[in-house]
Amino acid sequence: MTLDVAYLRGSIAAINSVLQHSSCPQSIYFHFLASKAISYLNSTISTTFPFLPFLIHPFDPSLVSDLISTSIRAALDRPLNYARSYLPRLLPSCISRVVYLDSDLILVDDIASLAATPIPPASVLAAPEYCNANFTSYFTPTFWSNPSLSIVFEGRNACYFNTGVMVMDLDRWREGGYTEKIEEWMELQKRMRIYELGSLPPFLLVFAGRIAAVDHRWNQHGLGGDNFRGLCRDLHPGPASLLHWSGKGKPWARLDAGRPCPLDALWATYDLLEPLVSIDDS
Repeated sequence: MTLDVAYLRGSIAAINSVLQHSSCPQSIYFHFLASKAISYLNSTISTTFPFLPFLIHPFDPSLVSDLISTSIRAALDRPLNYARSYLPRLLPSCISRVVYLDSDLILVDDIASLAATPIPPASVLAAPEYCNANFTSYFTPTFWSNPSLSIVFEGRNACYFNTGVMVMDLDRWREGGYTEKIEEWMELQKRMRIYELGSLPPFLLVFAGRIAAVDHRWNQHGLGGDNFRGLCRDLHPGPASLLHWSGKGKPWARLDAGRPCPLDALWATYDLLEPLVSIDDS
């Protein structure tokens, strides 16, 4: 997971939910990426979870800041949003497989089941796919009208997937140089506008149609509404093992404002932090 002050309350709730529903919580080791206020983050995690095995890895924003293009929502442009692309570089080489989680979610099932997802040799990561989504909308007309670009998806059966929940084979990632492949698309985006939505499209360009599918129960996403208004949304039909408040509306912000959505009450049962009034995020 990534850690920062603005989303720390969400991260704490996510960690709490993982531990609460794990059949063997002592077997879980948390790796966090953070770029600011590391001493504060470290002390908050240690105080909240005194026996939690974890390590915070510093993430240098300059790794990616020159590659970021503005997107439809400022929160999507934070360098830390792109840190997941650098996990294979930042984590020790002895770590070959991880589950990556966003900070705006909770688990209601054992993470061991997700971590055990088979990843066939031809794939590098596993995630729930959503092939009923309008895949073309994630890229601009400039992209689709240029055959030398759109050909990248030829024969791939590319579907949308949400990068907030992924099982990643770091060894295969390192061997395939996938961080560099993502950076190449980001460099192109700086020269010609081929997408609008932050860190997601480069992942789709590199991995869509090439990932191992995970049951949709492991990412009931979109509970934060869209990227503009953040309106309330219901769960998708079917079972749920993980609830994800992707979108503009975050449960802690809506609860503090006195305007919660119905599902925010479920998130609140894992909330361990008081609202933050003012903290120096430096």
